[in-house]
Amino acid sequence: MTSSYRLGVLEGDGIGPEIVPASVLVVDAALAAAGAPPVEWADLPLGAAAIGTHGDAVPESTLTALEGLDAWLLGPHDSAAYPEPHRSRLNPSGTIRKRFDLFANIRPAKSFDGADAVVPGTDLVIVRENTQGFYADRSTYKGTGEFMPTPDVAIAMGIITRPAVERIAVEAFELASRRRGKVTIVHKANVLKLTTGLFRDVCREVAARYPQVAVDDFHIDAMTVHLVRRANDFDVIVTENMFGDILSDLTGELAGSLGIAPSINASHERCMAQAAHGSAPDIAGRDLANPIAMILSSAMLLDWLGARHQDPCLAKAAALIESAVADTVRGGTRTRDMGGTAGTRAFAEAVAAGVKR
Repeated sequence: MTSSYRLGVLEGDGIGPEIVPASVLVVDAALAAAGAPPVEWADLPLGAAAIGTHGDAVPESTLTALEGLDAWLLGPHDSAAYPEPHRSRLNPSGTIRKRFDLFANIRPAKSFDGADAVVPGTDLVIVRENTQGFYADRSTYKGTGEFMPTPDVAIAMGIITRPAVERIAVEAFELASRRRGKVTIVHKANVLKLTTGLFRDVCREVAARYPQVAVDDFHIDAMTVHLVRRANDFDVIVTENMFGDILSDLTGELAGSLGIAPSINASHERCMAQAAHGSAPDIAGRDLANPIAMILSSAMLLDWLGARHQDPCLAKAAALIESAVADTVRGGTRTRDMGGTAGTRAFAEAVAAGVKR
């Protein structure tokens, strides 16, 4: 039986206060159309505004509140613009990912009919390990993972462990089993033989459990070339933290715009919807931002919740959102980055109307 869910809303910085409410509007419409009870939304402070009101970009009260929620929507942050000492601390999304061990960052890239794409027909998913790798702030229990033994030497740790690789590889192969049945492992084992070599080898070990899934692998530098030339040949790509971050920006743009690139960050117990792009302070407050990435991230969150709670209404709501976004773009309603003229709110309202239809 369908239950009512409590979802957090963290608007963040820049265009966050525009694209997150746009997503809430669409989610509410989709749940109603799917016959699900309305969500109970919990607004929580985060980002520059929270520094002003709580003295911290991610107040402890926010983290405590998240523990009692089913999932949440996180807007982009502009931590590079925060005053010190906040600028030098772990950024808001990293803080939340680390606190809740959100080890799987799932980032689809899919082109739209009727919209320009660098590689038409792109339909792939980056499965990014989210807790270790060559992002030092994810790799230690306490501290940033970076240090300077002298003023002229800076060192960052890259950490790869078998348990972390195994669990992200399982996510990738399970996802490929539900899609087109192919996984590509991305590494740099010709140079980083021990670290990314372990990543590649453990992924191959997991592959042996999924004989129905085809597997190949590429070095990270070669993979950028393959994606530009033939992104539509790939299905699921699994890789470590930094490589996944870089490749997902590339694939988002290849599919048409970074503004259409959604993602979720998930563990087995919790999920956070977060667009793959940044806070775009240059267009903030001007009703110019493309809300597609945040809207589709919210749809991914509903789908994750539906699977976790065996709730078909949530899966239906997610599918309605995906279809309505595609129909809206195909019908000619697009934001400026996609060659259109629609504002953020107008686009979201068009999608919500499409969901209801």
